[in-house]
This record gives sequence, structure tokens and C-alpha cells, in this order.
Amino acid sequence: MARSDRDGGCGGACGDGSQFSFVMAFQPVVDVEARNIYGYEALVRGPNGEGAASVLAGINEDNRYAFDQACRVRAIETAARLGLDRRLNINFLPNAVYHPEACLRLTLAAADQHGFPHHLITFEFTEDERIIDRDHLKSIIETYRRHGFMTALDDFGAGFAGLALLADFQPDCIKIDRCLVTGIDGDLPRQAIVCGLVKTAEMLGLSVVAEGVERREEVDYLRALGIRLFQGFLFARPAIGALAGDKDINW
Repeated sequence: MARSDRDGGCGGACGDGSQFSFVMAFQPVVDVEARNIYGYEALVRGPNGEGAASVLAGINEDNRYAFDQACRVRAIETAARLGLDRRLNINFLPNAVYHPEACLRLTLAAADQHGFPHHLITFEFTEDERIIDRDHLKSIIETYRRHGFMTALDDFGAGFAGLALLADFQPDCIKIDRCLVTGIDGDLPRQAIVCGLVKTAEMLGLSVVAEGVERREEVDYLRALGIRLFQGFLFARPAIGALAGDKDINW
């Protein structure tokens, strides 16, 4: 959950999470064809399991960069401690990253310290944030890829960027927002839009994750379109400080 890098460096608070009180929860991204867990998204929670909003309410312009760095490190530390051997998805906001290399220093150090492979980390940026400088975002993606990380466009279809973003540059994955997934089995406009997104992703060589699935009928329809990666309460809820296993998934 990267938020700000106002001075372009790490400063004294870079990665020091002692000023924040939060834990990490992990929600599986499942592969319904292989019937196994493809990866986990790291989600911030309050110390007693409170939702992310309760934590983010205390984040402002002065501490958001330090919070972002703390979230990255905490996600990697916790994942390594739990023995996570699948893909780890970590969120960030591109407008907060002024110097991609500087922002990655602590991430790289944490991954190396805990023996977590760089190639298993995916950085997600959300379409909910208005992209101010597209060239800068392209630079971020290229920098992350150069270090062996993958990138994903989260909440696709719910925010500002839309298809115009994909015309300028492409992440490795798009995650279709639940606003397009919910009730898709009986909704012609949603069916038409998602069908187009799947075809676009196929032509660009991008993987697709359907988010927020809660009904079997939604999965069945999306599988018929060729989607095999899913994330949602139907399969598993986020687990605080724990990892659901393949046998725990509601297949």
C-alpha cells in the first residue's frame, strides 16, 4: 500500500513501522482449472482485525510514505514467516512513488533478508487513483520489472483510467473489479463489457483475475469466457496472519 514519497528518498522513517499499528491478512487468488492457489493478496488490517479503513484513517501526507514502506516490509516478513511459496501481491499508489528505485530499496532489502524470491512478488496499483503522469507510471512499471517483479492493475473498470491506460502501457495482469463481476450471469451490459476486456487482455498477452466473486453462477459464466483466476469470498475470506491452503478453498 504505497502512498507517498514526497522527498524522493527514504528519510529516517523509511520502513519503520513502529509508529503504526496494523497486521497483514492474506486472501487467496485461486486457479479454478488447476484447482490450486495461484497467489495471495496482502491486505492491511487493524491490530484487532479491524478493516483497512480504520488503519488508513490515521494516514496523512506526512506519514503515508513511511506507512507504505512499513506495509511492504510487513507483508514480505509475514509471508516469509508463514512459508508462502506462491505469488505475493502488494498494493501501492503510483502517484506516491516519485523515485521508483528509491522506493524499492527497502522492499529489495526485506525480500533478500527473509529469502523471499523477487519473481514471486506482484505490485498492484489501483485504477481508483487518477493517474497524473502516465510516463511516470510507465517508468515505475519498467523499474519494477527490471528488478524481477510483476505488476497488476487492480479494480479495473471501477476507476479513472480504463482502457486508455492499457493503450499507453501494459501491466502483467488486470484484476476486473467486482462492480463488473457481481451479477454478471444475468446482466447483458456487464457480459458485453467483460467479454471485451477478456478479448483485449488476450490480444495484449495479459492475465486476468476476476475479483469479488461471491456466487457460483458468476464463476461459471466467467469461466466460460476463459477466466481461470478468481478472488472472492466464495472461495476464501482474508485470513489474518495465516494462509489458507489448497484444501481450505471452497472449490
